[in-house]
Amino acid sequence: MAKNNNNNNNRGKMSLEEAGRKGGEATAKNHNRDFYEEIGRKGGEATAENHDRGFYEEIGRKGGEATARNHDRDFYEEIGRKGGEARAQQNENNNNGR
Repeated sequence: MAKNNNNNNNRGKMSLEEAGRKGGEATAKNHNRDFYEEIGRKGGEATAENHDRGFYEEIGRKGGEATARNHDRDFYEEIGRKGGEARAQQNENNNNGR
């Protein structure tokens, strides 16, 4: 029989999911953007120290394959258009600053 994590069946104990949600909410209340940027940076650095180029190539390939399975041609046209517009704006901003 599967274990049931509903609060009603755990004699007042909260489920793992609920505990995680509450913990995440409490953390968000107590920390600002800088905190999240710092832990993200540290996590990225630790990952880079522990993995080689092949790791990043593999996760990139898997991500690309998953995206291709889940999206059609219109999706790629839209993100290409948005990327082109953003790049044009970036170039315009760089040229105006000279």
